[in-house]
Amino acid sequence: MDSKEFKHYRSTLKKTQKEMAQLLGTSLKAVHSYEQGWRTVPTHVERQIFFLVSRHERRGKSIKPCWTIRKCSAEQKRHCPAWEFSSGDLCWFINGTNCDGTVQKDWKEKMKICRSCDVFNSIF
Repeated sequence: MDSKEFKHYRSTLKKTQKEMAQLLGTSLKAVHSYEQGWRTVPTHVERQIFFLVSRHERRGKSIKPCWTIRKCSAEQKRHCPAWEFSSGDLCWFINGTNCDGTVQKDWKEKMKICRSCDVFNSIF
């Protein structure tokens, strides 16, 4: 997540920099640094922002689960934690999902796939 995207999502959530710092459990100075591009947005902060935005954007909307959108087989579902926890709108948030036929080793690798996925893009 770059500084421009961070600012966009803060705006989407209608939060001041101070409110965003409180939501993220970080300092106001850190939020300033993310928005100015002086510091990279850490993985845990990026995940939390996506989670908050997903809950904000979901209000009143019916979102199809990932296994429906991606047409997963019964075998794929059986090995997928998003299916196991009935969280088809949070597949991008849950590590260990079996997207594109493999489990991704870390958040950055996972987000490369998620950012081009219809499930993720239907929310963000």
